[in-house]
Amino acid sequence: MRWDAQQLTTDTPSALPGLAKLNQLVRSVTTPEFAGVTFHEVLAKSALNHVPGTSSAMPNAWTINPYRGCSHACVYCFARPTHDYLELGAGDGFDREIVVKVNVAEVLAAELRRPRWAKATTEAGGVPAVALGTNTDPYQRAEGRYSLMPGILRELTTAGAPFSILTKGSLLRRDLDLIADAAEEVPVSLAMSIAVYDDELQASVEPGTPSTKARLATVRAVREKGLPCQVFLMPILPLLTDTVEHLDRALGMVAESGATSVVWTPLHLKPGVKQWYLAWLGREHPELMPAYARLYSRGAYAPAEYRRWLEERMRPLLRKHRLTRGAEASGTGGPVVTRGSSDLRVPVTGRRGGAGPAFPPASAVDQQLALF
Repeated sequence: MRWDAQQLTTDTPSALPGLAKLNQLVRSVTTPEFAGVTFHEVLAKSALNHVPGTSSAMPNAWTINPYRGCSHACVYCFARPTHDYLELGAGDGFDREIVVKVNVAEVLAAELRRPRWAKATTEAGGVPAVALGTNTDPYQRAEGRYSLMPGILRELTTAGAPFSILTKGSLLRRDLDLIADAAEEVPVSLAMSIAVYDDELQASVEPGTPSTKARLATVRAVREKGLPCQVFLMPILPLLTDTVEHLDRALGMVAESGATSVVWTPLHLKPGVKQWYLAWLGREHPELMPAYARLYSRGAYAPAEYRRWLEERMRPLLRKHRLTRGAEASGTGGPVVTRGSSDLRVPVTGRRGGAGPAFPPASAVDQQLALF
């Protein structure tokens, strides 16, 4: 693919004022191959981010985010507010103004040799784990152009650092040989996020992501390499993807892909995300607006009654498809397992079942909410 890029500067009329905060900015570029997207190439000062308050329940003490912003454009993405600092916007700006840390692998290599990392290793009683994909996706479309991940993975493997990857990107398949080789040296964990199993809804709510079919194929490719792969069925969207029909179809497809486990949680709408999601909902499913106002009237989380109801709905479907529930990532990439993990010896099979999601009319919505 050619790279016919137009360079922009902070003096360019279309440049945004927040770019002044990127004091390590190399250039901003646009290209026809990524219509509507601007890449802001920066020289990162650091690659490793420490996660405070880690424990045995949250084993990954460090994260790496090679990109800031994400062209996957998921309307429910929890990371949207992180773009506000740069005045790039939590809405379209998050989807279209992508910060690229072009030197991230070189900076990581230097950090892994510093006394701070040696101290962290001592305090952890071994090399601490590093999570990728906890903020924005490391395998979003930009990675196809910038190829930052291979260098990152090589540096982590050389340093003996366990790592986990959570992604929605089918581009993960490009690096499977590298990841499989790394798994011979360090513990590795992989997870694919696949929230929606209806093509029309998926294209609407997360328009920049690979198709559900492509992501399930990536799960199969991971398993064929002898590596475990968890599926994140999250977020579950109330009254859109929580019907028995949709969940049955979803879990059947997950099981058929060979995934080793599945994780789910209901939609979380924190400030900055809630406004963007509800704007989408008002355009696409205005009949659901009153129901969402009731569900999320007390804060960012769906009410406990709804979560218990969803748990009861999921339990028999998991049994039907012979799937186990995995550990939630808690924002740090999930449990780290090795190639020799017993998880790999658990056969996971299932049948494709059920039709696509049924969107209930307003009367059915009110009846369902009356249960909570």
